[in-house]
Amino acid sequence: MAVTLADIKKLRDITGAGMMDVKKALEEANGDFEVAKDLLRKRGQAIAAKRSDREASEGCVLAKAKDGFGAIVGVKCETDFVAKNEDFVGMVKLILDAALDNKVQTKDELAALKIGNFTVAEIVTERSGVTGEKMELADYACLEAPVVDAYNHLGNKLSSLVAANEGADHETVHGISMQVAAMSPIALDADHVAEEVKQKELSVAIEKTKQDEINRAVENAIRKAGINPAHVDSDDHIESNQAKGWITAEQAQQAREIRANVTAETEAGMDKLAKKIEMIAQGRLGKFLKENTLVEQAYIMSESKELVKDVLKAKGVQILDFRRITLNEE
Repeated sequence: MAVTLADIKKLRDITGAGMMDVKKALEEANGDFEVAKDLLRKRGQAIAAKRSDREASEGCVLAKAKDGFGAIVGVKCETDFVAKNEDFVGMVKLILDAALDNKVQTKDELAALKIGNFTVAEIVTERSGVTGEKMELADYACLEAPVVDAYNHLGNKLSSLVAANEGADHETVHGISMQVAAMSPIALDADHVAEEVKQKELSVAIEKTKQDEINRAVENAIRKAGINPAHVDSDDHIESNQAKGWITAEQAQQAREIRANVTAETEAGMDKLAKKIEMIAQGRLGKFLKENTLVEQAYIMSESKELVKDVLKAKGVQILDFRRITLNEE
């Protein structure tokens, strides 16, 4: 039977597939809508299966909040061209609206959610069939609170959500959403940082502090020997600076011996420096927590660089939680 433009438009509106794909499916199905939809779905699945080993590093991330519930949806694809396509972005918006309407809690729940006759997972698969690219529902996050604000950064690659107390000033909360997007805090405050994260950072700080002590001792010994430490701070530098005539072969050998001996001596006496190392490492951990927890960061919207916690106190705002999803490399 002949396929009409009205039929093509109707099936395209239902499936979101391209005009030519819809036309071909309807022709093969002799105008039967259910058969045509099944053909489109199978083609999408086939393409998705073929491209399953491809890397989907582009995509679209969008956030939205409504009636005290906010969500972020991230769908990945292979190319920036598809990521910016109006139909692809429209699909992400459709999924996001469905997540909000149903107050979806998890990514698995979202994938299984039905929009019309199809689940979200099937919709993404069908869009993969239309574009010929691998696609996947990559990320999902949600928050529920008296006040929830959403922020979408230009380019649809970065979004954030912030939850706040009843009656919180919306302008301030939105500013905090932008803060979360820009500064990528790992937690609300130090108390909310996981203990394993603190211990890992402390361990790194301790090792760095120990290495600093060794480097300082070596540098002092080399300088005391009348050699410029900058000329012998690595084997590559020693060789190149010797070739340039900046140090002699004897100085090169002396520097190597000093570095080996002083390093061993400093390592052997590290127990005597334990308290000093612990104190410095704790200071470095404190700096890490200050830079990476929301309330201790300098507020990006303040010219005087007030801390976020001071801005919140002045405005009577309590931040309850936040979420951040990005496709950008950081």
